[in-house]
Amino acid sequence: MIDQIKNSAAALLPELIKIRRHLHMYPEISFKEFETAKFIEQTLSNWGIEHIERIAETGVLARIYGINPEKRHLALRADIDALPIIEQNKTDYISRNPGLMHACGHDVHTTSLLGTAKILHGLKNEWEGSITLIFQPGEEKLPGGATLVINGGHLDNPRPDCILGQHVEPEMEVGKIGIRNGLFMASADEIYITVTGKGGHGAKPHQCIDTVLLASQLIVSLQQIVSRRAEPTTPTVLSFGKIYSEGGATNIIPEKVFIEGTLRTFDEKWRFEAHKIIREMAEQLCLAMGGSCDVRIEVGYPFVKNHEKLTANLKNIAATYIGDENIVEVPARMGAEDFAYYSQIMPASFYRLGSKNPNGTGLHSPIFDVDEKSLEIGAGLMAWLSINDLMQ
Repeated sequence: MIDQIKNSAAALLPELIKIRRHLHMYPEISFKEFETAKFIEQTLSNWGIEHIERIAETGVLARIYGINPEKRHLALRADIDALPIIEQNKTDYISRNPGLMHACGHDVHTTSLLGTAKILHGLKNEWEGSITLIFQPGEEKLPGGATLVINGGHLDNPRPDCILGQHVEPEMEVGKIGIRNGLFMASADEIYITVTGKGGHGAKPHQCIDTVLLASQLIVSLQQIVSRRAEPTTPTVLSFGKIYSEGGATNIIPEKVFIEGTLRTFDEKWRFEAHKIIREMAEQLCLAMGGSCDVRIEVGYPFVKNHEKLTANLKNIAATYIGDENIVEVPARMGAEDFAYYSQIMPASFYRLGSKNPNGTGLHSPIFDVDEKSLEIGAGLMAWLSINDLMQ
């Protein structure tokens, strides 16, 4: 069986490269993946996979049944949305949709799962159980497409015994995968602060309440939450990535300044305590400086926690496919994933797929790309994991 899967994945590679490049050329933003969904449906149908349905408007769910389909039920997930980034690559498969790019590898995730589907469908008389394939929209945007899949009841009747997902890893060589048991990826919340003061002439700051100065002081002061309030054993990141004003110029102090950022951590209790501290510090500091502020915190994805037994079994089974030397124990990271929602309701395991490209760029870069040989490993390994009883 393992040789059959490896041979199938190798034979599929040229087709998978063609699929991935098509997806890369026509990226679609979160919750607007209409053409992507049509392409996925048509590809699955062309391969003879019959149980296909549209979910969450722009997502696709498919089911493949092996022998004794009631014996066990596994779910596999790939995200399908792109990012609002202007691509700067020089390849012939550069994005044709202006301002959008698959800069996070979701084109690879989708293609790999399509390849897995074709392999499993071709071998359906040689493995037991049933497998649900989730081509999920909107991973990059709150509330996260995973919530729509779950709340829409698409994983009920029956509920899968477990779920697997993979993500490209541009810092890892092709042929390797990264695994971590337990806490793996952080929660992520979005912070929006509006600072209000009194605008006026830059030459007369004494007649104003300087919102730019106030916002600057606020950003610096809030870093105390990480350095002085968080437990040293609880990784926490508070970053601000955007600050802009309403009006303002070299000689004009604006009435309002807007600040946007993110809070990430691994502890749910501390997470919400930090929300309270952010609000209190911001409001008190602005008041002390004569201004005011409005703090809005959008609660985002929870942390990803890999199920211990499932992940241990996944590691052992993956080693039989790619070798022990190609299994890399990776550290926890502050990046976030809406795969976390699946890990809250069923045993789940999320792993990294080596995809290093010679240009050496990381995720969310306008010149991000992958070594397309990773498609063969991504499709074949997930198929091999799927036919094994990971929860035994």
